[in-house]
Amino acid sequence: MSAGLWRGQARRVHSYTAALQRHFADLRDGTHGGATARRDKERVFTAELTLIDPHARDALDGINTDLLLGTGKVTFTGVRRSADGGIEALWALSWPEQQTAAVSPVVIRAYFGAGFHHPHLQSGTVADWPLNVFDEEQAAAELPTLRAMALADLHNLVFHLGGDWRLVPATLSGQTP
Repeated sequence: MSAGLWRGQARRVHSYTAALQRHFADLRDGTHGGATARRDKERVFTAELTLIDPHARDALDGINTDLLLGTGKVTFTGVRRSADGGIEALWALSWPEQQTAAVSPVVIRAYFGAGFHHPHLQSGTVADWPLNVFDEEQAAAELPTLRAMALADLHNLVFHLGGDWRLVPATLSGQTP
């Protein structure tokens, strides 16, 4: 039992961990958004794209405004069949220098692989993130990034164990935030 958590006490769930807990509950229960059949899960995925679309665009628009000085263009593919027979959607940020250099655009991908129990998000290349903090305000501004990195790491640990959600004690409780 966790320190400070007694039988019968409600467990506080941080908003930034709730999505991963829902993800592990999906693995545990064999569902996604309450759906069990692949066709129904794909309908849930399509609805999720509508919800995440303005946020994906906002993230890419921010990069375009602040770093590309408005020279870029955000595109969205909509739902399409992926090479593995699943479904996917891509948001991409392209700009003249990127195209001239013949490198890939900045991408956010939502995908539901043919053999997957539920969908995932990914970016095109992220494996490392720069550490350049020189005061408390700069350090605090990294909290969303640090949370995302740590949660992605936990997700990948479960993924590399073949989706064994039992690695995460909160999922064993049967509750879903």
